Amino acid sequence: MTRQVVIGIDVGTTAAKVVGFEVLDPSRSGDPEAGLSTRHLQRWTAQQEYPLVRPQSGWRVQDVDVVLDAMLRSLADVVAQLDGAEVLALSVSSAMHGLVALDDADRPLTPIVTWADARAREVARELRATPLAASLHRRSGTPVHSMSPLTKLRWFSQHEPELTRSARSWVGLKDVVLLALTGQLVTELSSASGTGLLSIEHRAWDVEALDLAGVRPDQLPPIRSTTASLPLSRGTASRVGLPAGTPVVLGAGDGPLGNLGTGAIRPGIAGLSLGTSGALRLVVDGPRSDPSGRLFCYALTDDAWVVGTAISNGGAVVRWAGSVFAAERPGSTPDPSRLPVGDAEVLALAEQVEPGSEGLVMLPFLLAERGPLWDADLRGAFLGIRQHHTRGHFVRAAVEGVAFQLATVLDGLDDVTPVSAIRATGGVFRSALWREVLAGALARPLVVTGGA
Repeated sequence: MTRQVVIGIDVGTTAAKVVGFEVLDPSRSGDPEAGLSTRHLQRWTAQQEYPLVRPQSGWRVQDVDVVLDAMLRSLADVVAQLDGAEVLALSVSSAMHGLVALDDADRPLTPIVTWADARAREVARELRATPLAASLHRRSGTPVHSMSPLTKLRWFSQHEPELTRSARSWVGLKDVVLLALTGQLVTELSSASGTGLLSIEHRAWDVEALDLAGVRPDQLPPIRSTTASLPLSRGTASRVGLPAGTPVVLGAGDGPLGNLGTGAIRPGIAGLSLGTSGALRLVVDGPRSDPSGRLFCYALTDDAWVVGTAISNGGAVVRWAGSVFAAERPGSTPDPSRLPVGDAEVLALAEQVEPGSEGLVMLPFLLAERGPLWDADLRGAFLGIRQHHTRGHFVRAAVEGVAFQLATVLDGLDDVTPVSAIRATGGVFRSALWREVLAGALARPLVVTGGA
């Protein structure tokens, strides 16, 4: 009997990850209520990493061809592992807020200007000083911040007018991935809802936002449902070893999909994802604005939306603290040729320090911060330094600083729906210290899911 598989594709900030899941066909199991995706029998994985390039201070970009090649090689790798299994469909997740200009032949004119790119911070600062910022946030669900394509487009209009005039289309990371897979240029509701250009009430491009960004509606892709599908193109099918026409489900942004993946989709259950950066989100039954200006609102499906906030400074803060305060093992002779010690050894230093770091506090704003203050100009700091503080204190203060930043996000979610529990995923949760500090700072039952 031929096995059946669905393949998930996640094109993230630093890697393309592809996973094939064998699924139980309820018509063959004798249990018609089992549901196609309720039992995973086996899985196959592949991953290709790529760099986040810093061509100038504050810029964070990626080469479109490098990212797409990594995605297609990972997909071909998984397909090769399947040994003839039937692939029922592909589905796509991607990082949000990226921006790419395309020419008349759909070739990239720019690299991927990622969510981490802060070149538009001055544009965002100017807009946030006006009443227009609150109106844009309310209508689009996206805070006015340098991460958003709206501010990036306005930056291109001001600083690269010739490029802006020559661009036939402005698209996101998900859109170029779908173009590579299907040959069709479309976007989906979830990714569109993170651009700052969408009216979340009307599910269409917002004319005033587009005018502010300096683009026309015909320069943006048509918006489809996240559950819609397109056929895999013949050329891509041949490259990766799949039949042409295999359904490609458009999928959603990686943030909203994080709640689905952790099972945090019921009222009052928040989803926490924490890796290099982090986010805390709740699923709600429709788009809603946040009068306080702290929370975003992005789509998961037509009827399920997520409210929450992303922080730019997550596990990366502790990685930085380790590189500065524990660049070599205690007692060893510094050796410039050696790599910094691993995260586990860095965290072991922090485990020797009591909670509260004996009064040492870190404001963990090393990268241009997003929520809940949405101010890319915030600067990090250590406060309360005393002579008895060791490097273990500094590392623990970094962990605690991230945890309390997430606690401020949780305060905002409580104003939407009281949060009764949190389901979490991310590499940092392999550390007992991270789990303990976050559970204490958030003061809610914290369940770490199997994807951590």
